[in-house]
Amino acid sequence: MGTMKLSLKTTSPSRRRRQFSKNLVAYSFILPNLLGFAIFTLVPIVFSLGLAFMSWDGANEISWVGLDNFAKLSDDSTFNIALKNTLWYVSATVPLTMVCALGLAVLLNQPIRGRNIFRTIYFFPYVASLVAVAVVWNMLFFPSAGPVNEFLRTLGVENPPRWSASIDWAMPTVVMATIWRGMGYYMIIYLAALQGIPAILYESAEIDGANPWQRFRYITVPMLTPATFFISIMLTISSFKVFDLILVMTNGGPGRATNVLVIHTYNTAFRQFKFGYSSAIAMVLFALVMGITIIQFYMERRWVEYSQI
Repeated sequence: MGTMKLSLKTTSPSRRRRQFSKNLVAYSFILPNLLGFAIFTLVPIVFSLGLAFMSWDGANEISWVGLDNFAKLSDDSTFNIALKNTLWYVSATVPLTMVCALGLAVLLNQPIRGRNIFRTIYFFPYVASLVAVAVVWNMLFFPSAGPVNEFLRTLGVENPPRWSASIDWAMPTVVMATIWRGMGYYMIIYLAALQGIPAILYESAEIDGANPWQRFRYITVPMLTPATFFISIMLTISSFKVFDLILVMTNGGPGRATNVLVIHTYNTAFRQFKFGYSSAIAMVLFALVMGITIIQFYMERRWVEYSQI
């Protein structure tokens, strides 16, 4: 008995050392990414949060202004327009991209010839250079000599839209470009979710007399809830922080037609050198995204509870 207690006492520290070594190896793998996140993301976010209550032009001393930066937002016409444009862009991009991605996934989940080739074709725009995509899209929709307007003229349209050069059509053009570029990526996610649905559910529903629409509505859509929730969250966040596509295609114009919050934040900080005020705009954007994400989590939970009744 005494020998057993002695062996336990001697092996316990060695086990702890082995466990510590394993943990050390595991943490060493995530340490570079953690350091990169802390230095290039966490620290700037914390600094921006504090800077939202300051006034600083990057050259002179930082001064405390309290809530003055946030009070100025209501009188800033460009901020109000940027906020409306952002909500416009998000409300159009998120549902349309999800519908297009789901439609492609359902179509390319069928046993058709060459479906792997089509999957690759639709996914390619997402991995292509965003700058190249934006430039090519502008060339396709060029008002005077673009292929799209030339085709419309052959159909008898005398004055086709000026697309990204028009105040009325600039935002729809950007939305179409965003949908075209992103739907292939979310199609892959929906495809993975579709292939995880047991075939026996469709077979049982078909035996019971359910038509294709009923099988889609009562089997496919509920079973895709986790994927739909994930896609909606990722799409919402990426849509609120859209920057590079609009910068290349329209640079926030014409006028202020495509000037979204991120573009306005960038211009305020790096063109007007109002870093405190731009941080306040960024904090409003952060609060907006956080609030919508919380609402999405709440709605997803209610949907799950409803589907289990």
